[in-house]
Amino acid sequence: MNLECIPADGHPARLAVGIVGAGRAGTALGVALARAGHQVVAASAVSDASLRRARANFPAAVITEPSQVLRRADLALLTVPDDALPGLVTGLAATGAPLEGRMLAHASGRYGVSVLEPAVRQGALPLALHPVMTFTGRPDDVDRLRGTSFGVTAPEVLRPAAEALVIEMGGEPVFIAEEHRDLYHAAIAGAANHLITLVAQAMDLLRTAGVAEPARLLAPLLSASLDNALRFGDAGLTGPVARGDAATVAAHVAALEASTPAAATPGAPAPAVAAYVAMARLTADRALAAGILRPADAERLLDVLGGRP
Repeated sequence: MNLECIPADGHPARLAVGIVGAGRAGTALGVALARAGHQVVAASAVSDASLRRARANFPAAVITEPSQVLRRADLALLTVPDDALPGLVTGLAATGAPLEGRMLAHASGRYGVSVLEPAVRQGALPLALHPVMTFTGRPDDVDRLRGTSFGVTAPEVLRPAAEALVIEMGGEPVFIAEEHRDLYHAAIAGAANHLITLVAQAMDLLRTAGVAEPARLLAPLLSASLDNALRFGDAGLTGPVARGDAATVAAHVAALEASTPAAATPGAPAPAVAAYVAMARLTADRALAAGILRPADAERLLDVLGGRP
């Protein structure tokens, strides 16, 4: 494929799709493209789980090594872990894999198109198409793409093609500048991954406090809190930090210190304590800036939190 093969409206013709790394994300994207009328013709996989996944979802595809995937494809999805992507691209370029005129799309949140530069120098057409979604490996992963935003980075001439591919997969393209990819990825990874950590930790603490079904207790509260955060931002803050209840916050810290395992490093705070204090400080800063927390109350909170690591 070359740029002349992309119609003026930016909509790619029916494509032969190859998947380098048939993991959870690569499989979901491949199935979505197949549903849109493209054909998955080849895939590479390393683990037994990925091999089974590729054979089950793409029975007509050739299972082969990455350079042969590229040879058969108009569009190659490079859906490997973030840390493996630079080495994969460099290796493909160094070993003479057929790159000229082929669209290379990775699904990494961290990287834009600069990571594909070794391949671009040999004529590849670079796209960064990152679905802002978590995948579990279940068949319904592809259904999660409908309405999901994709963080897209592409050269100006390829933006229409990138947009069309995302829309075909059921997603909504959101263009991210190359220089902002790390910040973009930090934001979404922090929100999604750290949320799970916070909730799982809260459930552990509730079990310690004698609550038999912590998920049932938390679900309505967390659903309302997430809705408030997305709708109102900082104005949705509630709780003892936002109210300036320094004595309550001090009691929380003391309870956490008494009931959670100590840190592996001598002298360091227990992880649950360190996390609570860090989030309380950040919450206080944001509540103060938003005018929710009075300066005098903020000072009392910082007296409680200020001497802690």
